[in-house]
Amino acid sequence: MKGIVLAGGLGSRLYPLTKITNKHLLPVYDKPMIYYPIQTLVEAGINEIILVTGGNNAGDFLRLLGNGKDFGLKRLSYVYQEGEGGIAAALALTKYFVDGDKIVVILGDNIIEKTIAPGVAKFKEMDNGSLIYLKEVKDPKRFGVAEVRNNQIISIEEKPENPKSNFAVIGIYMYDNAVFDIIQTLEPSKRGELEITDVNNAYIAKNNLTYDLLEGQWTDAGTFESLFQASNIVRNKK
Repeated sequence: MKGIVLAGGLGSRLYPLTKITNKHLLPVYDKPMIYYPIQTLVEAGINEIILVTGGNNAGDFLRLLGNGKDFGLKRLSYVYQEGEGGIAAALALTKYFVDGDKIVVILGDNIIEKTIAPGVAKFKEMDNGSLIYLKEVKDPKRFGVAEVRNNQIISIEEKPENPKSNFAVIGIYMYDNAVFDIIQTLEPSKRGELEITDVNNAYIAKNNLTYDLLEGQWTDAGTFESLFQASNIVRNKK
């Protein structure tokens, strides 16, 4: 099983902090933000990871992370995403690295308190399909929102005006290799991007998507307030 960390984007909501650096290189308590999603994957038993980034500061990731030996990784690779093509487009760039394996994908600004090891172990036992993590939140309008009935996800809606639940899709996704075929069928959204929500809904249409609820605290560190919260999560954990 391979790990994928997505660390592109402009981080415009954190301007001017991101004027001269990538959002995922900003400090969260005592480490750069990008350390935490990598550690999340390593703690779940994944030792081959590819990092997708872009913009003018991509080289800084290589200088910071090197070959991944400080994390105990067997392999750390990098790929560059040009422009703002969306999460699904970034994921498509990793097909050569994945090479037919199952994957665990995490967004580079995800800071969690607990481990995802139980979900990864559950996904390893699945023959095919997808497993995603959900978290109940107070402000679901900011996220992709899952409609859940009888312990099944019926649909996922991206940043809805009238959310059908408080269950946010938090940015930790596990897929079989069919994900790359699904991405090839996608059309750009109104934002001009290939949306990960469309990928997940494609799995739902095949009755091939399940979920786990994330235990402990979580934040996406994408705003000033959530970046502050991320540092508190790490500080309290220590």
